[in-house]
Amino acid sequence: MTSQAELRAARLAELPFDVSMSAGPKSVGGFLASIKEIASHRQLLDLLIRRELKSRYKDSALGFFWSLIKPLTQLLIYYVFIGTVLGASRGVPDFAIFVFSGLTIWGLYSEIIATGTSSIVSNGGLIKKIYLPREIFPLAATGSAIFNFFVQFVILVGATLVLGRFPVSLDLLYLPAGFAIVLIWGVAFGILLSALNVYLRDIQYLVEVAMLLLFWASPIVYSWSFVVNAAKNHTWLLEVYLLNPISLAVLAFQRGIWEAGSETVVIDGNTIPPQVWPSYMDLRLLVCGVVGILALFIAQRIFSRLQGNFAQEI
Repeated sequence: MTSQAELRAARLAELPFDVSMSAGPKSVGGFLASIKEIASHRQLLDLLIRRELKSRYKDSALGFFWSLIKPLTQLLIYYVFIGTVLGASRGVPDFAIFVFSGLTIWGLYSEIIATGTSSIVSNGGLIKKIYLPREIFPLAATGSAIFNFFVQFVILVGATLVLGRFPVSLDLLYLPAGFAIVLIWGVAFGILLSALNVYLRDIQYLVEVAMLLLFWASPIVYSWSFVVNAAKNHTWLLEVYLLNPISLAVLAFQRGIWEAGSETVVIDGNTIPPQVWPSYMDLRLLVCGVVGILALFIAQRIFSRLQGNFAQEI
């Protein structure tokens, strides 16, 4: 048996390496082939999403209610301390809806990035045993994040209906636009960071710090009007600020669901003018989406180049 195994190993060692992909024009074909392969494993992807959701709240008495408790706790903290104690709500009408809309879309992005970054490492045992498209793991993390997002979004819509502030206008179209921007960029970074984290485990900790900074660099607990007033002497800073795709997505989501932002409102005797949204917002969203698709393509190509040694590195 030993001699036969040695002979098989020797024959395998003599075989030439088979290059699965190469740079250049075939990159586009490789990207499309990866999408096709993932689509052929869509049932497995569905199972992984279900497993991700069940394992997160396993042995928990409240189960999926925890997906509501965290954002509602955040809402309470920001509403009380930022809105009431620091007085932000005096300049922002329907401050609770404003904050919760930002937290909802931000929660989707942060969860895609956080769970996607660790998805390959946390599924190392499965990766070592069988072959399947490795992109399916960060995509499963994305599916779990989308589920939690829709749970929170239902609460947000319910709050606007209870308060009689549900918007009925074409601005509702900004909701899917903001969602699409977050999804495209979230998946792009999730796939890229999941591969890099295999080789450098510090990536997941750097991501935690970066997400904290990015949260405060986005208009979630403060309005866009605050940014405009702060940079009125340096308008070029506004353009730099809007280069962040998540800031643009948050603004789109707020514009779609925060009806009071488009109205003149009187608060404590003070007249609050309508929110001034960024100029050419539709065009900015379109460009952001196109660039995001390009970023997703590049991220997947880098992932493909790095995935060959995942089993050995894990």
